[in-house]
Amino acid sequence: MGKRVAVVGYGQTYQRSSRKDVNGVELINEAVRVALADAELTIKDIDAIVIGNMDHFEGINYVDMWSAEGSGAVMKPVMKVTTGGTTGTSVAMCAYYHVASGMFDKVLAIGWEKNSESDTTGAIITAFHPVWERPNLGGAVAGLAIEASKYMHDYGATEKDGARVAVRERLHALNNPYAHLHQEWMKGIPPDQLVDLIVGSEQNQLLAYPLRMSDMCPRTDGAAAVIFAVEGKAEKIAPIPAWVQATANRHNFVYAGDVDMARNTTIAEASQAVFRKAGIKEPLKQIDVCELYLPYSYAGLKWIEDIGFCGYGEGPRLLWDGVTDMDGEMPINPSGGVMSSNAIGATALIRVGEGALQVMGRAGARQVNRKVNLAFCSGFGGCYWADIMLLGRKKPA
Repeated sequence: MGKRVAVVGYGQTYQRSSRKDVNGVELINEAVRVALADAELTIKDIDAIVIGNMDHFEGINYVDMWSAEGSGAVMKPVMKVTTGGTTGTSVAMCAYYHVASGMFDKVLAIGWEKNSESDTTGAIITAFHPVWERPNLGGAVAGLAIEASKYMHDYGATEKDGARVAVRERLHALNNPYAHLHQEWMKGIPPDQLVDLIVGSEQNQLLAYPLRMSDMCPRTDGAAAVIFAVEGKAEKIAPIPAWVQATANRHNFVYAGDVDMARNTTIAEASQAVFRKAGIKEPLKQIDVCELYLPYSYAGLKWIEDIGFCGYGEGPRLLWDGVTDMDGEMPINPSGGVMSSNAIGATALIRVGEGALQVMGRAGARQVNRKVNLAFCSGFGGCYWADIMLLGRKKPA
């Protein structure tokens, strides 16, 4: 049996469309300094470092080596992890397992991206099979549009349902000073009215039916860092550590054409594995808050069904009933989520960091209005790759 491990520190940069004031090393260092200060540690206290980003997007490899002065990895063990959009959660899981194994006491996990200096669409296109897939999946938007269209066809969901997810995420982001998108004009307007305004706007450009600009995440420059510590050390660092209850990972497909557009089977299987490990029978009732990797609006309908928070076709009802809002039964993405900030390599790690803040009760204006015993954090990427990390107040058995 592995050792028990907790998140004890978290830091992120302000997420912005472009950070021309810093290079990659400096951007990484910003997040590292904030995380160390949060845990009241110095880089000398860190035993090892795990780092990752979407190097395929930027065409810059070996981040584990050239960023050493920014990450603090000089003369320390350093490992690089890159798994597409899930990079951040994969980095977190790698750090967690290295501590749980007993190899290290404290490991620093770092995710980062400078999307302003990359070609996301070009990179995604060239990642697909050149004959069978590239002509049909010209970037992320097209594949997600297929999934959204399938969901609408199967369950009668509408563009308004997708817009309601976008409204929730952007309203939550207004409480998060680090979020990239701050749509101040939304303040004070009821969600139902905001949905009508968004759907009816001529400026809300159609990208690939049914997806419009408002349905998609931004391209962001930013970095994040999370510190994992072993039992016995964690309690001395953090007044309320966020203990890792369970993790799971699924990457079932090689080709995008193999993906079942009717179900996100990878996130379904990973979620069920975590629930079994943690003894969760009723996820909607037992989980207090979620930080989900939702790169576009319809994922906020369909994927919560795949996870098991409700039955198939019931996502819109949960949404419109306010269950997933800040003051709802199970708030989703109090931080504003991926649809408000998407520095890809950092994005899923931010989900873990934000979930930890909720457990610790230190999320500030974005803290939910209840004691958080369990926070469910997810990552998504690649050919429907899924990572899940469950954090909680109590040490796991």
